[in-house]
Order: sequence, then C-alpha cells, then structure tokens
Amino acid sequence: MSAPLTMDLPQVPLLAAALAAADRGWHVHPLRPGAKTPALHGEERCPRTGECAGGHRKWEQRATTDLARIERCWGHAPYNVGIATGPAGLVVVDLDTPKDKDKDKKDAPDGANCFLALCECAGQPWPTTYTVRSARGGQHLYFAAPPGVRLHNTAGKLGPLIDTRAWGGYVVAAGSTTPTGDYHVMADASVADLPAWLLAALTPPPRARGPVARPDPGRASAYAQAALRNETDNVRHAPEGTRNQALVRAARALGRLVASGDLPRAAVEGALNGAGVAAGLTERECRPAVTSALNWSISHNGGQAA
Repeated sequence: MSAPLTMDLPQVPLLAAALAAADRGWHVHPLRPGAKTPALHGEERCPRTGECAGGHRKWEQRATTDLARIERCWGHAPYNVGIATGPAGLVVVDLDTPKDKDKDKKDAPDGANCFLALCECAGQPWPTTYTVRSARGGQHLYFAAPPGVRLHNTAGKLGPLIDTRAWGGYVVAAGSTTPTGDYHVMADASVADLPAWLLAALTPPPRARGPVARPDPGRASAYAQAALRNETDNVRHAPEGTRNQALVRAARALGRLVASGDLPRAAVEGALNGAGVAAGLTERECRPAVTSALNWSISHNGGQAA
C-alpha cells in the first residue's frame, strides 16, 4: 500500500494542480516528471490488462476527472499535468515564441503578435479568457468549444507560431514545471466561448461529395436567390448553441456563388449578418465570422477575397 502523502513530497503541488483542473471539469492525465510527454504506456508496450483489457486505451481515452483516480496516480510520482482538450470541451490557442535559433532575428515572428494582427483584421479585441503562460514564454488561451462541434488540432493554420489544441491534443496545465521553466496562470479569467470568427477560421471545409451541378446561365439568378433565402433561413432558425456554426456554414456555401459572380458579396454579407442578429447573435459576433468564412470560400472557389 502506498504511504499517505505528506507536505514535503514534490508531487503535492502537482496533485493540487491536477485536482484544480479536474474541479473545472477538465480531463487530466499524467505527463512525465519535468517533461511534456505522456507518462502512460504506448500501444507498443500495452499489457492489454486493466483498463486496456479490451484493447489499448490512449491517454485521451484515459484522461479523467475522477478525484480518487487522480490522487492515486499523483501519489506515485511528481507527474506534470496534461489536460486532454477534446474531452475537456476546450479549444486552446497556443501562441508560441520563436525558437532559439530565430530569437536574434529582428523579423522573427511571434505568436502573440500574429494573433493580435488576426484580432485587428477581424475587428475584434484581444479576447479576455483564462490564459496560461508556458515555460518558454508563450501563451495558452483557453476557450470553450461550441456545442456539437468537433474541432481538431491545427499547426500554423491561423498564422506563424499559432497552433490550436482540441480533439486529439492536450496542453500542459498550470502548476507543471520543466527544466525550461514553469507553467503558470497569466489571466485567471473565466473561460470564454470560442469567438465566432475563430470558429470560422478553424472549421474544416466540407468533404466533397462528387461533382456539384451548376445551374445553366438562364437559371443562375433564380438558383442563387433561392440558395440565399434557404441559407439565411437556416441561420435565422438555428437553435441556440448552433448559431455560430450555422452562420459559418451558410457563408461558406454562399461564398461559392459570390466567387462565380451569381451573387454580390455585399448582398450576402447583409443578409447573413441580419439573419445572425435575428437568431440572437450580436452584430460584433456576426460580422467577423461572415467575413472570414466568405474570404475562405471565395479564395477556395476561384475568386478573390475582398
């Protein structure tokens, strides 16, 4: 039987960090002491016993909020704390710093500055949300994932030195420590909902389902107008919790018709922004999401984003 924890053991602060994360509803798993890699066995070394008796269970599947399990685990060693972002319902934006070999370059990109530029382009302020300072001086911005949306990790999709962690990923929790430095809370704010403009930028394109039939020139106008009506109706009547996603999906669908010249961009923006407001979103939420989604769709369908 393991000896009871005493205050002079190094794992006590890390146990407290793991329990604090679990108390927020975030699923945690152990990382190697002083490191950022998972401490749980990999598939090649899986004993196929215990939790893995029915097949190997990865760290994301074994991450937990069970306080008793957490206490038993961190009673063994001073594990760092990983938060499995997917099960935790989080999307974390990771703003990194230049690598050592690039630090002396005057034009070396910085994730925080790149993200600030994204906010300015979207006409939005830097979001106020729970933020952790990483060991190398970067920032982890925590956001609540939209209900019903399953986002995955990205690397550089938003810009240089900007990654995101969602399903399939994890972040090192505040309270963890490495030889490079500690992870600590930088802004102890409530976790904000993922902004609509970020959701638009991170939503993957729909899978192609074969050739898309194009209306003949004589019917293009009627087809485009019907599409505009249908998409705005979908946004206007979207249930709470799905409105941002419906707005992004509609803008991406109509962007194809803007790129082909069948619909004027201003008309689409006006209709979608109005539908979003009618559904219960604010104009500040609608405009950047519509702009970002239209830009993406137009650029991927042979047009130029305005």
